[in-house]
Amino acid sequence: MNGKYSRQELFAPIGEEGQRKIRSAKVFVMGAGALGSSSAEMLVRAGVGQLTIVDRDIIEWTNLHRQQLYTEQDVIDQLPKAVAAEKRLAAINGDVQIDGIVADVTPENAEDLITGHDVVIDGTDNIEIRLLLNDAAMKAGIPYFMGACVGSYGLSFPIGLEDGQPCLHCLLDTLPSQMMTCDTVGVISPVVVTTAARQVADVLKYLTGASFTPRLESADLWTGERSTIDVRTLKKGDCPSCSERRTYPFLDKSASVRTAVLCGRDTVQLTYPATRPFELQAIAESIAGTVKDLKRNPHLAVCRFDGHRIVLFRDGRILIHGTKDIPTAKRIVTSLLG
Repeated sequence: MNGKYSRQELFAPIGEEGQRKIRSAKVFVMGAGALGSSSAEMLVRAGVGQLTIVDRDIIEWTNLHRQQLYTEQDVIDQLPKAVAAEKRLAAINGDVQIDGIVADVTPENAEDLITGHDVVIDGTDNIEIRLLLNDAAMKAGIPYFMGACVGSYGLSFPIGLEDGQPCLHCLLDTLPSQMMTCDTVGVISPVVVTTAARQVADVLKYLTGASFTPRLESADLWTGERSTIDVRTLKKGDCPSCSERRTYPFLDKSASVRTAVLCGRDTVQLTYPATRPFELQAIAESIAGTVKDLKRNPHLAVCRFDGHRIVLFRDGRILIHGTKDIPTAKRIVTSLLG
């Protein structure tokens, strides 16, 4: 191991035994954006045994000020975040098995994706995916380390570590309103790093067997305001996600939404059902004479059509940039693909 973890082992609460536990851990990171990429880098440097990072999106210029794994060349190459993250993380620490997966996490695949992992880390940017992960983790009995940030405000909350603790579904009426949707007020990178650090610190405590009380922690780095809340009194006895009579409503496949306006962006996502064939390369060839500025790689195809930037992914997702209107997006895709 060439001593690369020696300074971490010198930290008494971890030690050699704690490091062995970290090395045996399998971590699932949902989202390779700001929080996800920052958390993933810290955990890979800490020497976890395996890290799976999943993201549906590609790298944009607006990501670079806070998503520290990526470079301008990644934007030019139109790389999916999960692909670029896997490459960069593998270069950071060859001891760790890195699996980057380009996929949209839905009720159809969430349980399969997290199966076999020891912890789930939230690096997403919207409440719908967080609630889906909450239910999947509750059902699988895997701790879920929630995190979120916007502006200069960040929040973290470890879920599923002890009996009697509320889950994210229990706290929906308690969380600040800005945590419920993706906001457009911007974000500064220090709050990203701070929030991810709290998430990772809690993960390391859990993996090494340290004792700690799960709390909802929040901080505004601009104003200096901080709070820590023991949320155990907020558990709901009839919560459908964590009570004795669990129904896991956010895993309901019949409730899956196949169209979505992406939070904070002038973009609509359409997702083809898994039962319908979606051959990316064949589609790219068929539209080559119709669209402008077509670029493609094994993961996606990008073009301009009808005044909009279109991104087609191998897993059947299509992003239509330049509109928030779902009927308009459907019309554009129908005109393009038939």
